[in-house]
Amino acid sequence: MKKHTMRLVGLLLAVIMLFTVVGCSNENADLESSANNNSVQNDTLSDSENNETQDENSGARVITDALGREVEIPAEVKTIVPLGNTPRMISYLGIADMVVGIEECEIATSPIQAYAYPHVDKWSNLPNCGTNSMGETAYYPEQIMIAAPDVILSTDTADVADNLQTQTGIPVVCVAQGTLFGDDYDQSLRILADVCGVNDRAESLIKFIDDSLADLAARAATVSDESKPTVLGAGATFKGSHSIDGVYTNYSVFEVLAANDVAEEIAGQGGSSGVMVDREQILAWDPEIIFFDSGSMGLINSDYAENPGYFEQLQAVQNGNLYQWPNSTWHWSNVEIPLVSAYYVGTLLYPDAFADVDFEAKASEIFEMFLGEPDYLSVLEAAGAGYGKVTLGE
Repeated sequence: MKKHTMRLVGLLLAVIMLFTVVGCSNENADLESSANNNSVQNDTLSDSENNETQDENSGARVITDALGREVEIPAEVKTIVPLGNTPRMISYLGIADMVVGIEECEIATSPIQAYAYPHVDKWSNLPNCGTNSMGETAYYPEQIMIAAPDVILSTDTADVADNLQTQTGIPVVCVAQGTLFGDDYDQSLRILADVCGVNDRAESLIKFIDDSLADLAARAATVSDESKPTVLGAGATFKGSHSIDGVYTNYSVFEVLAANDVAEEIAGQGGSSGVMVDREQILAWDPEIIFFDSGSMGLINSDYAENPGYFEQLQAVQNGNLYQWPNSTWHWSNVEIPLVSAYYVGTLLYPDAFADVDFEAKASEIFEMFLGEPDYLSVLEAAGAGYGKVTLGE
């Protein structure tokens, strides 16, 4: 009996132990399940956080600049620091108000700097981000970082752009300096417009330029080569002002009019540029009409006062066929002034072909398109930089 009782007690203890083990096992399973659930929740939270970062990063885009550099920029660019020739271009694109830092050479003191002159009050109060004139280039990374633009715009080389991007941590987009009336200028406008979100404005501007050039060329095509007078662009502005021996060669203003330019294709000179020539060469050319840069008239008049006999050998001087136009160059070439100049020259060289052109109205149309300033011709005239006939020594 006692033995039977002991067996029952042992069996009962075994059953109790079995339930205890199962209970512990279930508790561990619950803990493991809870841990797994927490792990899933944490993973879900982590994925959510990653998606937020990706959403934020999706606010950037990659653009390929004119140098083939792939540059990541904000999806929406609101502020810029334009360097090199880009201040002129962004002014033409109507986005001068996006500028938060500027080179000191862009604080315009003359209306010849037409792209910057209307913005002098705003730009003069911005951080000075460098200089880029008279062949001297220096950028100030610290000032650019203070300005804190979304993007830096430049016409520099890849190594300069990469270095500036590394120094500032700000993306640098490069475009071509642009050839006056050239396709590379159109490309530059389009890239800058893409960066700054004004593509429609770029296309309108490019169409306006193309239409104007086509109109000029069509009018010039009605004039026979035999009836075209010989012309010279002198007192050219390049690295400063010059007297009569600083001349324009292959000048785009003359080229679009198919003018009889005596300085066309000077040996060793490619493209439109300003060059120094021997004064005897000018006498040999003896052009019928001479156009001077307005900013060089002081030098030319001083030169005339010292040596009137030289100038009086020229038929253009004898016949009173001397004219001035506004300088077209400030660091690089403007576009609006040469376009206005082309119409002015056209009315003088080919009066019949341009008989229906109201020069002042055409100038107003061009200045309004590029600068938003329809009366800019009056601004130039008030500064002594207008269009008109000149007499040496006066």
